[in-house]
Amino acid sequence: FPGVRDKLESLGFGDMTDYTYHLCELTLDAGLLPHTNMGVIGYRELRMLKEVNASMGLMLESASPRLMETEAHRESPGKDPRLRIKMIEDAGRLRIPFTTGLLIGIGETLEERAESLLELRRIQDRYGHIQEIIIQNFRSKPGIPMENQREPSLLEMVKMVAAAKIMFPDVSIQVPPNLNRETGEIFLLAGADDWGGVSPISRDYVNPEAPWPEIDELKRITESAGFALEERLPVYRKFMSREFLSPRVMERIEELYPRFIETL
Repeated sequence: FPGVRDKLESLGFGDMTDYTYHLCELTLDAGLLPHTNMGVIGYRELRMLKEVNASMGLMLESASPRLMETEAHRESPGKDPRLRIKMIEDAGRLRIPFTTGLLIGIGETLEERAESLLELRRIQDRYGHIQEIIIQNFRSKPGIPMENQREPSLLEMVKMVAAAKIMFPDVSIQVPPNLNRETGEIFLLAGADDWGGVSPISRDYVNPEAPWPEIDELKRITESAGFALEERLPVYRKFMSREFLSPRVMERIEELYPRFIETL
């Protein structure tokens, strides 16, 4: 994209990674903890961004290369599961706390869903850096190539959440609350234990038609299922150490959010 490159150069940045690094620095200076998901990037970029991030992420979506021949991933080279798996593994080699997940209902088979979970399990067994797995349901929108694609049923989603929790008892399972406002309690009972990041001041830019629920609504839903709503940071407590975080990020957590460390 020449226009993007020209704009970055006019701002004094060599590429998007340099620009993202700068934004993360500003975020840390503002007293917040960055979590970066900028798509598929290489080992060098990951190593660079680890210095200024509390965690990073990339959805696997599916481990099936077959989907590269379908409407879901055709003409989207960044969706190639081989590239995504390599990036998740590179993050593991670098000891970066990592969030990933599956996108359910994009044409994958039941077997491919199982294979995708097994692939993440293989990576986790080797590196142990996956802190959270998102089980996200595909939502159709007018005007997109897959606007007539059938969305996954509630039962399909419940089965995937339950399977993910059985396979990853040591990893948090997230279901996006804005995409499942009427069924959130069911997913908690099926094994989900995280709502992800929600914001009272910004929208979900991927799904702008689905506004975030208010915190009070999430509290009510969570408590009605027999659980307590708790705040967390973008890095989970068990990863809050210099084994996983750069000194710069760890120092900010110790300075600004000591209560999260004290509860370890």
